Amino acid sequence: MALHVPKAPGFAQMLKDGAKHYSGLEEAVFRNIKACKELSQTTRTAYGPNGMNKMVINHLEKLFVTNDAATILRELEVQHPAAKMIVMASHMQEQEVGDGTNFVLVFAGALLEQAEELLRMGLSVSEVIEGYEKACKKTLEILPDCVCSSAKNLHDIKEAISFIRTAVMSKQYGNEDFLANLIADACVSIFPESGNFNVDNVRVCKILGCGVTASSMLHGMVFKKEVEGDISSVKDAKIAVFSCPFDCMVTETKGTVLINNAKELMDFSKGEEDMMEAQVKSIKEAGANVVVTGGKVADMALHYANKYQLMVVRLNSKWDLRRLCKTVGAVALPRVIAPTPDEMGHCNSVYLSEVGDTQVVVFKHEKEDGAISTVVIRGSTDNLMDDIERAVDDGVNTFKVLVRDKRLVPGAGATEIELAKQITSYGETCPGLDQYAIKKFGEAFEAFPRALAENSGVKGSELISKMYSAHHEGNKNIGFDIEGEGPAVKDMLECGILDPYLVKYWGIKLATNAAITVLRVDQIIMAKPAGGPKPPQGKKDWDEDD
Repeated sequence: MALHVPKAPGFAQMLKDGAKHYSGLEEAVFRNIKACKELSQTTRTAYGPNGMNKMVINHLEKLFVTNDAATILRELEVQHPAAKMIVMASHMQEQEVGDGTNFVLVFAGALLEQAEELLRMGLSVSEVIEGYEKACKKTLEILPDCVCSSAKNLHDIKEAISFIRTAVMSKQYGNEDFLANLIADACVSIFPESGNFNVDNVRVCKILGCGVTASSMLHGMVFKKEVEGDISSVKDAKIAVFSCPFDCMVTETKGTVLINNAKELMDFSKGEEDMMEAQVKSIKEAGANVVVTGGKVADMALHYANKYQLMVVRLNSKWDLRRLCKTVGAVALPRVIAPTPDEMGHCNSVYLSEVGDTQVVVFKHEKEDGAISTVVIRGSTDNLMDDIERAVDDGVNTFKVLVRDKRLVPGAGATEIELAKQITSYGETCPGLDQYAIKKFGEAFEAFPRALAENSGVKGSELISKMYSAHHEGNKNIGFDIEGEGPAVKDMLECGILDPYLVKYWGIKLATNAAITVLRVDQIIMAKPAGGPKPPQGKKDWDEDD
C-alpha cells in the first residue's frame, strides 16, 4: 500500500488535490485589480470616435474588426473570475440602455486603479468601499444638474438626427451624418403616437458591394431570398402566410398499391393532383395573390401556383416569418388551407429586386407608420458591414433610451470633468478616512477625457487642466474638441455632441457596483477542474480512421 503523505497544515488540508487558493491583499485583491486593469486598458484604446479597432478571432475562427466593447468582450470569452464581474456589468449596461459598454469598463478599471493606490497607502478595503459608495450616491444626486437640454419632439426627424449622431460617431467617425439620417428616418417612421418603441422593429439587411453611402431605408422588410415561382412582383398584395411546407398532406400509414395497367397508374396520381389544385385554387379564390411558406415548396404545388398567378416566397427562419406576419398583419396558418380575410396580410407591393448581385424580395409599405422598417446596408467587406450594423444598433438604442428619458448631458468628457470637480470638492468636506476614497472616485472620472485625448494623439494632462480651468469659470458644457488642433476645448451644447442621461446614470451605477464587488473579495478558492487528464494535443502519429 502506498505511503500516505500528509498535506501541509492550513487551508489546503481541507481541499482535494489540485485545488488552489489565494488569500490576503497581495495574493487576492491586487491580483484581481491587475486582471481588471488589463481588461480596461484593452478596451480603453477603443473609446471615442478616434478609438482604435480590435481584431478579434473567436473560438470558431470568425474574424471581427471592431471598436465596439460589447462585441469584443462577447467574443473574447474572458476566463478570469474578477474580470468576468466587470464584463457582466458591461453586459447589463448593454441590456439596460444598449450603449456605453466601454464607459463601464473604463470607469470600473479607473476606480480599481485608484483603489490600488489607496490600499498601498495603508487604507483598509472597507474604508475604500465606504468612500466609493458615498461618492457614487453623491454623483447620482449631482448628475441631474449636468443636464443641458432635453428632447422635445421625437417625431421630428431633424431633432432625432442630432441625438443619434453622437452615438453613431463613436463607431463610424466620418459617416455619422449619413447614417444618423437613415437611422432617424427608420426610428421615427415606426415610432407610434402611443410612445411604445420596440428596438426589434428596425431591421438590418446587409448586402455586399458598393459603398456605405449607397445604403438606404425602406418601410417594410427585405429578405435575401429569391421567389420560388414565375411571378416576381405583385402590387397591392394580399398575403397568405403558412408555417408549414407548401405541399399536400401525406398520410401517416404506409400502404402497397397494386397497379395492373397504365390507366390505373394515370388515375392513381390524378387524385393527388386534383386535391393539390383544389387547395391552391381555394387560396386564390380567398383573394390572396402572394403565398409565404416556412417550409419546402413541392413541385406540383409550385406548378399550380404559377397556373393561378400566385407569387410564392419561401422563408427558412421562423423568426423572419413572425416578423413578416407582424409587418403585414397576417396570421401564420399551420396547414395549407384557404385563409379568411382576417388571417391574410396586406402590403402595397411585393417584388423581387437585385441589389448588387444579390437577389432580394422586398415587402414594401408606402404609408409612413408601418410596423417595421429596414435599413439596407451596403459595404465592401462583411467586417465593415457588421461594424455599421453595430453603429445602427447603437443609434436605435439611443432613440429608445430617449423615449424613456428625454434628458441629455454634454458629451466629449464635459460631464465627467464637471462630476470630477464637484466630487473632489465634496471629498474635502467629509471627515474621516473615506474622504481619500471619495477624492479618488472624482479622479477616476478623468480617465474619460484622458482616453479621448490619447486616442486622438493629444497630451491628456494638458487637456484635463484646460477643461478644469474652463469648468471652474462656470462653463459646465465645455468638452474636448476632437477636430481642433492639439488640446482644444469647445462648448458641447453648441456643437450638438450630447449623450443620453440614462447612459451615464446606469454606467456610473453599474461600474461602481462591479468595482466594489471586486474589492470585497479577499480570498480566491478554486476547486480542481472536473474531468480527467486532457488528451494529448498532437495527433501527428495517431492512426486516422479513414
